[in-house]
Amino acid sequence: MSDSIPQKTHQQSLNRRRLLLGLPLLGVVAAGGGFALMLRRMSEGRFDPHALPSQLIGRRVPDFSLPGLEGGAMTGAELQHPGHPMLVNFFASWCLPCLEEAQTLMAMSRRGFPIWGIAYKDSPADARAFLGRNGNPYARTALDQPGRVAINWGVYGVPETYLIDAQGIVRWRYAGALTPQVVQQELGPLWAQAGA
Repeated sequence: MSDSIPQKTHQQSLNRRRLLLGLPLLGVVAAGGGFALMLRRMSEGRFDPHALPSQLIGRRVPDFSLPGLEGGAMTGAELQHPGHPMLVNFFASWCLPCLEEAQTLMAMSRRGFPIWGIAYKDSPADARAFLGRNGNPYARTALDQPGRVAINWGVYGVPETYLIDAQGIVRWRYAGALTPQVVQQELGPLWAQAGA
């Protein structure tokens, strides 16, 4: 009987070790399954990494107050009843995709799209230098150095662009660099609806 107790303890110890060794394997299997699902959706044309969900779609712009890049302030209240559609673009001088979309934003600005920019976790000097080098498409620019306002908007990373309708409701969000194709195929049709 005394031999069975150490043997039982030894068996329990082996079972715990097997369980601990199996947990990472379970994680790998779950991650592999998620990756396989993503690949399947991509091959079916149903996966869009830019179409991240946003809690703001269909809601009014959140309240906020940020210092302006050139003085003054930008507030959520100003965006809550703009009277016309407009875009809010979160960007940063250190962001390579922001550099990629700079020409698209400049072209949109020249075509009359009102765009407000929010420099995310950036210094005033770096944001000014970025806009000086790449053009400034923004009617107004604010600084969100701590990134708190971006959190309230649900920003995953920069660049991100939001379409605000004439009543101050967020109608569209795009995560990633805007391209002429995205503007034509996605934003263009929504822009006309946002003015109503």
